[in-house]
Amino acid sequence: MIQLKVNGVDRKFEGDPAMPLLWYIRDILGLTGTKFGCGVAMCGACTVHLNGEAIRSCVTPVSMAAGREVTTIEGLGADGLHPVQQAWIEQNVPQCGYCQSGQIMQAAVLFNANNALADEEIERVMQGNICRCGTYQRIRAAIKAAAKDRR
Repeated sequence: MIQLKVNGVDRKFEGDPAMPLLWYIRDILGLTGTKFGCGVAMCGACTVHLNGEAIRSCVTPVSMAAGREVTTIEGLGADGLHPVQQAWIEQNVPQCGYCQSGQIMQAAVLFNANNALADEEIERVMQGNICRCGTYQRIRAAIKAAAKDRR
């Protein structure tokens, strides 16, 4: 049995430890905000946090989360919207919206690291998250707005 914490709630999993964490989150827990994209960790749609670090849940087995904390888009703003989520809304970032939860989860790690957010740093950290609609300029603007509001 695998014990883990998802969005602050203790969970147990007795299935195949090799099951991708994405399927555990979506199919067993019913948290469908995390999306399936490519299935090979290339697009970032499945990004969640594992102990505060962004990971691709489509290629991460549930066993890797044993004893650790998983945060999904549903748990990111435990007390309301996370500053990145708020900036996303204010900057009108989403277009089709499919990649947005993964984009926000990746951006939240950057935001939480409290780094100076130069364009190059944002592009480096976000480069593994693909937006089919090409909203990259609005994504960058939202990340910068969130960082500016933090100060």
